[in-house]
Amino acid sequence: MSPDRVRPLLDVTRIYAEQAALELPRGQDVVARWPDAEIVPVASHWNIPEVHGDERNVRRWVRIKTEALVLGVKKSLVTRPNGRSADFIAPSTANGCAMACAYCYVPRRKGYSNPVTVFANIEQIAAHVARNIRKQGPKTEPNQCDPEAWVYDIGENSDCSVDAVLSENVRDLCNLFRMSPTAKASFATKWVNRDLLDWDPMGRTRIRFSLMPHETAKVTDIRTSPMAERIAAVNDFVDAGYEVHLNFSPVILTPTWEADWAELLRQVDDVLSPAAKAQLAAEVIFLTHNEGLHEVNLGWHPKAEELLWRPDLQETKVSQNGAVNVRYRRDTKGQLVERFRELVAEHLPSCRLRYAF
Repeated sequence: MSPDRVRPLLDVTRIYAEQAALELPRGQDVVARWPDAEIVPVASHWNIPEVHGDERNVRRWVRIKTEALVLGVKKSLVTRPNGRSADFIAPSTANGCAMACAYCYVPRRKGYSNPVTVFANIEQIAAHVARNIRKQGPKTEPNQCDPEAWVYDIGENSDCSVDAVLSENVRDLCNLFRMSPTAKASFATKWVNRDLLDWDPMGRTRIRFSLMPHETAKVTDIRTSPMAERIAAVNDFVDAGYEVHLNFSPVILTPTWEADWAELLRQVDDVLSPAAKAQLAAEVIFLTHNEGLHEVNLGWHPKAEELLWRPDLQETKVSQNGAVNVRYRRDTKGQLVERFRELVAEHLPSCRLRYAF
């Protein structure tokens, strides 16, 4: 996909690049995609104050996401066990996102506007993943991730549909899984990239389209593909050889949340083909928020915080990684999850829920 076709989502004018990344073939390819961009040498892709990590950038949040691209080398290659979205989390080939969802967890760790960083050492990353796949051998017991294949999430800290515009990294990994009979790739996305329809994944890549009610998404899902476009894309991606699941995520409690989700589920049921429904599954994640992100959002998108920051409904939660977040109160959370399950069973009965929390 040419840069002209992705504006205004991306209009890269500056590439902050580590020298080691510029010397690699993938780094050179990325630079060639944006021939008019200024190359700004940096010592580390993590330490660029004018791009991320500086709260003074909050009013330039979207502009930085649009115009800045970071090119680096991923030094730590680790595959981590997961058990929810996937069996394993593979090393990322990118970090950050051109979109600007108000609830995104990545800025909590990386800082503020969080533009995309592309990692140029794709050969090392792919070799690491291939070794891990071989190490696992065949999957002998089914689980909620998949009954037969080991599932590797390849987009934990980015949106692979957008990453595929910036480099061939995502396609290289999908090609690796295409030839791996014991494993499959998986990534969630909020942006429809129809160039992926030509990749012939042979069922070895699972795309998880994230969905939420349209009216809520207009406030919180900034710069993403419209819900109707995401839903309409499901049939085409199934026909192109992808496994397509859904992410009902995050579920945000609004005064009309039940009616809004019922309407969305009915729309999905009306649009999806029999082939799409036959392989359909989904995961449900209720909103987790963060006080630091709340304070940042007040500087650029306070309207979203009217939906996301609800002290009357939320309580403090310490996550597994030690982060202090807020979630909907435990005394009502179980009832909310059960009610959501009932909505899916009533309005989209073909959809199996892999997990909900």
